[in-house]
Amino acid sequence: MQVHRSLSQLPAFRNAVLTIGTFDGVHLGHQKIIQQLVQSAREVNGESVLISFDPHPRKIISSVPGDIRLLTLLEEKIRVLEPTGIDHLVVVPFDHHFANQTATQYIHEFIYQHFHPHTIIIGYDHRFGKGRTGDYQLLEAEGVKLGFKVQEIPEHMLQESGISSTRIRNAITEHRIADANALLGYDYFFCGTVVEGNQLGRTIGFPTANLHIKSEDKLIPGNGVYAVTVEIDAEPAILKGMMNIGYRPTVDGKRRMVEVNIFDFDRDIYGKTLRVMVHHYLRGEQKFNGLEGLKAQLAADREQAITLLA
Repeated sequence: MQVHRSLSQLPAFRNAVLTIGTFDGVHLGHQKIIQQLVQSAREVNGESVLISFDPHPRKIISSVPGDIRLLTLLEEKIRVLEPTGIDHLVVVPFDHHFANQTATQYIHEFIYQHFHPHTIIIGYDHRFGKGRTGDYQLLEAEGVKLGFKVQEIPEHMLQESGISSTRIRNAITEHRIADANALLGYDYFFCGTVVEGNQLGRTIGFPTANLHIKSEDKLIPGNGVYAVTVEIDAEPAILKGMMNIGYRPTVDGKRRMVEVNIFDFDRDIYGKTLRVMVHHYLRGEQKFNGLEGLKAQLAADREQAITLLA
């Protein structure tokens, strides 16, 4: 898969078959569209092109720009798309100028000028252009004039699975990790840099890697304890562990923290990037009477996590 981040440097596509959307999470519903995209490109000896946007359009056009947390940041989206068989991913910088194109400008000056498509595949409810005035019918009519075809993904195909990025975000926030992973088709993950903490966990036999999440846009699961697996700086080893998200009420914590205890592990990994795959929700955050109570609960959490990850 080739990744293109500049419209001015796109190659000349051969019989481009393209689809357009944010594809946040690249969930199983998205994957159905992508399968159709790849198949349709093969049928016309063409190249499959997925067009996505960065930042997420809601960050630009919403009256409350911070109202969305993303399932996949751009580099994470690229990682999930890599094995799907797409020939090209085009990342379009989304800004106010782009958002203010009329629907006809969008078709002529964006889609046709840059891609000269053979076929465009869009959902029945796809909207585009300023005020979201463009739809399938307009795209089809302009396609007749400009010489490209339009395939509509019917409502029943998109709705029968009941999958949406919003539904998955809600599941992750509400601790329903199994539901979210089933809808995604993979285990939800995020990345963070290991930073120095107060090393309290080490003193009670459960050393933790304290993570700094670089982007505020990334959706972090709700507070509580989780069974996880971890990759360190893209090393091939997959390590098992448990993760706590929250304020650590037993020690009167003031900041929300993300801490990962990697089982049977004793390496200095400060400054390393951890990719954390979230598998199971174990319990909510609790306040214990003292460190001994916390220690006993962590031992029970570890045993539960080991059983679930086996």
